[in-house]
Amino acid sequence: MKRYQSIITTRTEESPIPRYVTVKYPKISLDFSDIYVYTTRGDRYDLLARSYYNDSSLWWVISVSNYNISQDSMIPPLGVQIRIPSSDRIGIILSSFENLNR
Repeated sequence: MKRYQSIITTRTEESPIPRYVTVKYPKISLDFSDIYVYTTRGDRYDLLARSYYNDSSLWWVISVSNYNISQDSMIPPLGVQIRIPSSDRIGIILSSFENLNR
């Protein structure tokens, strides 16, 4: 799947099977420019990211921003309010992500 394309993998001589390296996500602080929406049937983090950022691979930005919601699914609970960081902040968020995962 495309969303796993940018995740770094590692191999060793003992284990030639590629393994994903643990990814660290930055804390995304609150901002007045954040958007708040209530989830509806059919919402998924990747679809929301495509809608708000024109890039479904940024699904994790919305997921991490809503730390109070279980992170074990791409589908947020129905009818809950979620925070979507403003697209103006994506550059800063991605820079923080890259610094954490060097």
